[in-house]
Amino acid sequence: MPLNFSTYLNKDVEAAPLAVFRIFFGLMMLGSIIRFWAYGWIEKLYLEPAFHFSYYGFEWVKPIGSLTYVLFVICALAAVGIALGYKYRTSVLFFFLSFTYIELMDKTTYLNHYYFISALSFLLFFLPVNAYFSLDARKNPKIAFQRIPRWTVDSVKLLLGVVYFYAGIAKLNSDWLIEAMPLKIWLPSKFDIPLIGDLMGKEWIHYGFSWGGALYDLAIPFLLLFAKTRYLGFFLVVFFHVVTRVLFPIGMFPYIMIVSALIFFDPKLHHKILGFLSRWFKINKAKYDNGKVLEYGTTFTQRLKHTILVIFFGVQLLFPWRYLLYPGELFWTEEGYRFSWRVMLMEKSGYAQFKIVNKETGKWFYVDNRDFLTPFQEKQMSFQPDFIVEYAHFLKDHFEEDGHKNLAVYVECFVALNGRLSQPYIDPNVDLTQERDSFKHKTWILPFKDEIKGI
Repeated sequence: MPLNFSTYLNKDVEAAPLAVFRIFFGLMMLGSIIRFWAYGWIEKLYLEPAFHFSYYGFEWVKPIGSLTYVLFVICALAAVGIALGYKYRTSVLFFFLSFTYIELMDKTTYLNHYYFISALSFLLFFLPVNAYFSLDARKNPKIAFQRIPRWTVDSVKLLLGVVYFYAGIAKLNSDWLIEAMPLKIWLPSKFDIPLIGDLMGKEWIHYGFSWGGALYDLAIPFLLLFAKTRYLGFFLVVFFHVVTRVLFPIGMFPYIMIVSALIFFDPKLHHKILGFLSRWFKINKAKYDNGKVLEYGTTFTQRLKHTILVIFFGVQLLFPWRYLLYPGELFWTEEGYRFSWRVMLMEKSGYAQFKIVNKETGKWFYVDNRDFLTPFQEKQMSFQPDFIVEYAHFLKDHFEEDGHKNLAVYVECFVALNGRLSQPYIDPNVDLTQERDSFKHKTWILPFKDEIKGI
């Protein structure tokens, strides 16, 4: 029997799972912001550096001095508003804008899970996440509903499924599966972990983690989706993310993914969670169990919202494949690498020595990168071509302000990828001031002298 999409759109489901998701998401985001502030990373990453690497098209997004702290306060307060369901639309909008601005301030800090948070908060803006067990629903019974359209819950499941499944697809390459790279580099350094440290140097462990990680990412959306395998799937979610948190310093992301997986469970579990919170905080949960159903809307505003979400998911599904439009090895050029759910797939290190040349006299000098970049910035810049060309333009502008004229900037750059010997990376004869970052292929990246098979 063919799927009747109109029938699906009119199906309703308990709102409790979305309410629990909202609460945990808000609390996790609040914890993440507090943690970021407590570790002094606001000053270290955004205020101390004299130069910040920008995303193409977002060069105008920069740290705003001491007001950067205010930006984090706004983000934290918005997270509280999300958790409480208080002025929810405003809270999630401010959270999305402030968090995304923070994410865009310096490309050096890029992480897949930052992008995930921005994408998820954008999605949540369009969902009736405050319809149940929220301060908004308590204050305004007109927006209080016990049941909501099923697609609103399924859309969160879909986004989580895309993150996992695409991360799994990205692991289907020869470096990950055949060479166990880069885990063969990373895991031996964890020898000091209690109980399991001695195992981290074993080759079979490296291959076990590589193959297990790929199978986990590919299977987990389906294990969580079906009732018979859901508890097994959730056990694997907890086990996988606890292990990765022990092995790698990836912050709050493992905990975020663990609590996010709860949305796949039957509403009975979520009612139990909300019942516990009700008893703990003396909340009358029965007030929200009104039996009201939020029906699927067909107004212009609703149709516009649905169109935006269709486009949003279209981007999530297609954007990771943009790397196919570029020649060369993706891990080498990184053209189309970001924002594609490629998580911890490579170990890259580089060396970049910039040469400033007076085009009239031929006189030249080398740059000490430490004069302009933090160690973390220099490390990231040394093997990413868009960083390199942006930094070259910065150097040209800086030294011309100091009185130098008619400058060209060249770089001697060598990069090692996943345990291979270091190779020349950027054409040393190309004046990088004549090149610009764009979506076009960067012809001044030298060819990769090996082959990585797979997706």
